[in-house]
Amino acid sequence: DPPAGVEIREGLNFNPYFPGGAIGMARVLYDGLVEYEDGTPATTSQMAKDVTIFLSWAAEPEMDERKKMGMKALTLLGILTGLSIYLKRHKWAGLKTRKILYNPPTPRKH
Repeated sequence: DPPAGVEIREGLNFNPYFPGGAIGMARVLYDGLVEYEDGTPATTSQMAKDVTIFLSWAAEPEMDERKKMGMKALTLLGILTGLSIYLKRHKWAGLKTRKILYNPPTPRKH
């Protein structure tokens, strides 16, 4: 239903997001249109969320597999980073803690 003061021609429906506020397509989602098994209220916003999640899944059905693979890759990279830091410290510890002393030559007496 359009708000007070807005006139919509016959055959058009009110849509606040459409330029001019009128669109020929009727409203598709209504409260209580479906019944969820778990008792979730069937509000328009809930059904719109369900539709967008389904469309997202339909566009990329392999996304869950990619996320799992990404977590495995990040875990492996974290382990390898920790291992390389440990080995670097172990290998370079001798050079970094080494003291270099200068012993000037003693003059020779002839």
